[in-house]
Formats: sequence, structure tokens, C-alpha cells
Amino acid sequence: MARISGVKNGRNGMSARRTKSILSRGWQIAILPFWSISALWAVGPDGTPSHGTNIFSPASTPAKSIADLSVLVLAISGIIFVVVFALLVYSVVKFRGRAIDAGREPAQVYGSTQIELAWTIIPTLIVVVLFLATARVIHAIQDAPEPSDAIEVTVIGHQYWWEFRYARLGIVTANELHIPVSDPDHPTPTFLQLLSADTDHSFWVPELAGKTDLIPNHPNRMWMDPQRTGVFLGQCTQYCGTQHAKMFLRISVDRPDDFSAWVRGQQKPALEDVGAIAGRRVFERNACMNCHAVGGTSADDALALT
Repeated sequence: MARISGVKNGRNGMSARRTKSILSRGWQIAILPFWSISALWAVGPDGTPSHGTNIFSPASTPAKSIADLSVLVLAISGIIFVVVFALLVYSVVKFRGRAIDAGREPAQVYGSTQIELAWTIIPTLIVVVLFLATARVIHAIQDAPEPSDAIEVTVIGHQYWWEFRYARLGIVTANELHIPVSDPDHPTPTFLQLLSADTDHSFWVPELAGKTDLIPNHPNRMWMDPQRTGVFLGQCTQYCGTQHAKMFLRISVDRPDDFSAWVRGQQKPALEDVGAIAGRRVFERNACMNCHAVGGTSADDALALT
């Protein structure tokens, strides 16, 4: 008898520990959404976002539209979660097994027109609302007209760097995109044409615009109208090779006068000192230029192109 009692006590202890573990995990899962939301809205001591890739800190019209849509979807999903979880808890508590119910078969419900209509119509309405809200945002972003004074930049994704071409300004940069801030009273949006030189890439700066892919032989476009200055961070979000993680995005949003000064500086001819000139002559007179191309020189990688 003592041995049987010990076995029972051991089983009861194991059951209690298992129940405690399940409740602990359930509590962690329950608070996870609220912890995530608080982290997303976290700000630094100076009032600036603590992260540079926060979709809930939009700084342009497309990003704000996407953030508002995300909040709507999150709110609807949260309401559904609360209702379903409440019904689950109610059912577990009210219809839990009791000693007096041992051996008795519960009431069998074979159909309910009201319940079936409810769980068909309500989800349909929810899906329709989400579809219309999403379609409205997509239309507003993708079909936005381009003003005549908009900044145009061609973005070309390479393995593993970014090329930015300002066709109207005669500027080409690598891994450095400068655009002017947009005044709400006098909008100055920046329109980007997205091209790929090799494989699939994806251009995403969460605080400025949504994610758009760069696909070979399939030009895409996007636009942004940043309403505050600063440096905004992004990343290529499409795996493009072994050094994909190095394809960071850094966009400098400048005041109009700073942007104009940057443009003037980029349009000036490059300065050359005596040492650079000597090195250029060595490069052009030896075999280096057969395989390596340098813009503005006679090095056109002739052998690599054959």
C-alpha cells in the first residue's frame, strides 16, 4: 500500500509540474503580442525611434498608409483573438468534466442554422473589409501620378551593392542615396525605377516605403516623400547570394539647400593629385585594364567582355 501511495504521489507531482509548465508557457504566449507592440512603438530618450527599421514610425506617405493598414489588420486580428480565446475559456470552464457526469453522454447537437450562418457571414465580412482596405492602399501607392518636378532615380541592384543614377542631374553613386525632404505644402516626391543587373533583389526602407522587388528584365517603380530629415536604414530582403547580408540601404534625407549643395559637389570633376595621376598611368599601361573597368578612363575590360 505504501508503494502504491508513493506512485500516486509521484504521478500527482508530475501532473502538477506539467500543468504549471503549460500555464507558464500559455502566459508567455498571451503577453507576447503586447510585448511586441510596446517594442515596436519604443522610442529613445530624445523622442526618436530606437530602431531604424520600424514600420510603425512612418516618415513618408506610402509608409504611413502601410502602417495604418497594419494597425487596422492588427486590431481586427486582436479582436478575433480575444473573442475566440474568451469562448474557449468559457467552454473549458462551463463544460468541464465532473464526477457526477461520469458515464453520461453529453447532449448531441447535430446542427444549428443560426450558428452556421454566423460563422459563415462574419468571417466573410471580415475578409471583404480587409480586402477593400488593402486594395485601396495598393491603388493609392502604385497608381500615384508623378509630378513634373519629382526627383527621378534609377536604382540598380548588383551582387552585392547598390547603384543609384540621377539621370536628370548627371550623377551616379554607389551605396549612397540622397533625396530632398518633402514639404507637405510643396511636395517633392522621389520616384525610383528599380532594375537588377544580375539576380533578384528587394528594396526595402520600412520608414519610407514598402518592399519592392528588383527582377531582371522586369522594371519596377516606387516612390517616397520623406517628411523629416535624417538617415533611414533598409536592407535587401531577397536572398541574392552568399554576401546578401552586406546589401544594406542607407538613405540620407536632406534639407533642400543641403541637397542642392550635395548635387553641386557631386557634379564637380574629381580632384586628382600627382600620386593618383601616376597610379592611373600605371593602371592604363599594364594588363590591369584588360579585366577591370573604371569609368572615365580607357579601361573597358576588353578581355572580360569577349
